[in-house]
Amino acid sequence: MTDDIVIYKALSLPAPDIEALLEGRLIVAISNNFINRDKFALYSTNTLMNSLAVEQYYHSNFVHLAQRTLTELAAEKFNIKAWAKCEWCHDINPQSIVTLSQLTIWTQQALRHIFALRKSVFLTYLRVYHLSEPIKILVEENNQFIALHNSLTVSDTNPVLPDNIFATRKRQLEKLEPPQHPELEKLLDILSPLTINNPTAKQLQSDIHLFLGWSNQQTVNNIDSELAWIKKIAEVGNSSDGNEFERLVRKSFIKLGFSCSNTNPKANLDPEKLGGAGGVDFYCESPYPVVGECKATKSEKVPSGTPGQLIKLGHAHLPQIYDFCVKIILAAGELTKDAILTAQNNQMNVITPEILEKLVKLQSNYQGCINLFELKQCLQQEPFGLADDKIIGYISKIENNIKLRSHLIEIVKKHQENTGDKYIEVATLYGAYGYSNPPQPLNRQEMHEILIELSSPLTGYLGRIKGRDWNSDKFYFLRDLPIE
Repeated sequence: MTDDIVIYKALSLPAPDIEALLEGRLIVAISNNFINRDKFALYSTNTLMNSLAVEQYYHSNFVHLAQRTLTELAAEKFNIKAWAKCEWCHDINPQSIVTLSQLTIWTQQALRHIFALRKSVFLTYLRVYHLSEPIKILVEENNQFIALHNSLTVSDTNPVLPDNIFATRKRQLEKLEPPQHPELEKLLDILSPLTINNPTAKQLQSDIHLFLGWSNQQTVNNIDSELAWIKKIAEVGNSSDGNEFERLVRKSFIKLGFSCSNTNPKANLDPEKLGGAGGVDFYCESPYPVVGECKATKSEKVPSGTPGQLIKLGHAHLPQIYDFCVKIILAAGELTKDAILTAQNNQMNVITPEILEKLVKLQSNYQGCINLFELKQCLQQEPFGLADDKIIGYISKIENNIKLRSHLIEIVKKHQENTGDKYIEVATLYGAYGYSNPPQPLNRQEMHEILIELSSPLTGYLGRIKGRDWNSDKFYFLRDLPIE
């Protein structure tokens, strides 16, 4: 690795192509000329290499990102975010268009159009590196290569893809090996429009990109780095930092799936707009109302004034809603006898920070595993007061459901590996389940319902070939469900 690489020119590419290179979705560019091993900045333009529409130029699972990238380019402050080394370059044989299209973001139609416009078309393999800081340049030239007025000094310490993933992808393209998991790429077609407003779909998309080698674990870890706060919930709850605990509790309920559009600073869920003196510590509006009080302490006993304050402030700021709210107190310290009686008599759930952290960790590890309406049912049933045990029971139920699903996925995977059967009928899977030391008994229809769930586009653990009836459906393995 070195820090003194000097760049004198930029390679001009369509903005969506560069975005795909930055995501690791792509490792090659189409060029007009043979490019010897060289180094250059990557310059984004809003023009494609032919006159086709975006929907014709890119695969359907990339169209949304391509359209968004082109729209945002005009408003971007920076048009150079990365640089690249040319690792290899060769001309493209027109007979390779079908496989090349399968391995890249371009449609067969786009590649054929490019061939029709040019005598020679070259495929340039690019090892891409992030710049420490993006820059903007003004360009008057309309060439594929642009001379930089001021040279750039760059580093190769931050590659988009690690060596092993890049080498595997490069070999696959050089030898025109077909995609290893076309079913997952078809799943991405379905997921693409859903990722705009659905965080679960977005997470699944990221997982699939990682599995396919289109991104690396570092990228995923960077996306999830904000979740480090989850590990601090219990620690802060057992401290004297009441404001930080309130902030973490609010973030926890948002992570679990709650939301609030209420702008009242005395009753909201915004982690940056705490209720302060005279306000409730947190209020959730959707999918059902929840109101709560936080008490960050372990050395002091929690007095009856804590549940009493929730009653007083709840009625003050949520006069029409409070009685219908699920009521929660987050407290680390031991409650006095009067505090427990007050909580019990007013149907309040007293939960420790440790149990909240465990619940949020579960949601973080298995996105969408917490059913908020099942959680509501748990919170609204007796006993009230100290509620850790009933929450632990709910968590155990979820963990058992995850283990069952992981077990079924493993049965499908092992059967495929041991027999070579690509698609497996329900009856066969049911027989294998009975001999697999199953975690719990299931009848055939119950098992089928879970298999359907696991083959949903929003989960994507299994694939499904629909039969003439439910009993003749066939399933196949797509990805593991690891147990944390």
